[in-house]
Parts: sequence; C-alpha cells; structure tokens
Amino acid sequence: MKTIVLYSSRTGNTRKVAEAIASALPAGTPCLDLTQPLPEDLDAYDCVFLGYWVDKGTADAASQKVLPRLHNPHVALFATLGADPHSDHARGSLEKGAALLPEGVEPVDSFICQGKVDPKLIEAMYKRFPPESLHGRNPQSEARHKAASTHPDAQDLEAAAAFARAVLRQLEGKG
Repeated sequence: MKTIVLYSSRTGNTRKVAEAIASALPAGTPCLDLTQPLPEDLDAYDCVFLGYWVDKGTADAASQKVLPRLHNPHVALFATLGADPHSDHARGSLEKGAALLPEGVEPVDSFICQGKVDPKLIEAMYKRFPPESLHGRNPQSEARHKAASTHPDAQDLEAAAAFARAVLRQLEGKG
C-alpha cells in the first residue's frame, strides 16, 4: 500500500505528530510539509494521512487548499489544537476538516491531540477579547495554555503512531 503523510504546522506541533505517524508507516513513506511542493502524482497514493493545526475551529488555510484535492481511495485525518482533544470543539474541528474533502470521500479514521498555542496568538487573543471571554486573559485561559504547553508529549506521539498502525491494519483487513 502506497502511503504519504502531508501536514501543515504553525508551531511544530503538527509536524511532530506527522513524523510520529510516518515512523509507524512503511519505511520510505514520504512526510511532507504542505509548504513544500507536493508530488504531482498525489492521486497515485492509496492512503493519504493529512494533518492540520486547528484554526478557528477548522483546518488551517494551507490544509483547506489541499483537502478538496484528495480523491485518493483512503484518507486519514489528524490535527492538533490548543484545547482539550476530547472536547466538542475538537470533535467539531475534525468534522469541519473532513467536510472539506471532495464529495464521496470519507476519512478512514481521524486523530487529534493537544498542542501548545503560539505565544503570539495568545497575546493577540488577550488584547482582542475581554477578560470574561473564553479567549480573554483570565485564570482559566492561562491554565489551559499552560496545560497545552507540554503537548504534544511522548504519550501523544505514541498515540499518533498507534493511530497510523491501526489505519494500516484496517485497510489491510487485519483489524
């Protein structure tokens, strides 16, 4: 099975997850940042793992340009975000990313984990939103950002690799 890992990363979170996923796939699986030129034969891959950082509840702009081009037989999505990966926001972010795929293309599976938030973004949110806002400077926001700052951690990266192995087993009819 010919696989490829594509990702977009702002702070390095999604890159780390992409590399963990690629490490669990067959040797030689390409792992490419969406800022690099993509293979012209992208349709030749049986399975594309595409990862994005969550921006305003959906895939970032670079990923939004590539997702509609994925007509491959199998697509697996992964993402990173500063919020709780078990939250409705996280689930919705994966659903919105999947909705960008071409009609008839459904993700085989998806994975999301927490990642640190760009400090510049935190400061911009603190300036833009009042303290009582979810994104304003307040003890709850600061606690969330502190918790996120340690991710993706070793457990997250192992979970990402396990996700990749599970997708391959499923596609090979072994799981």
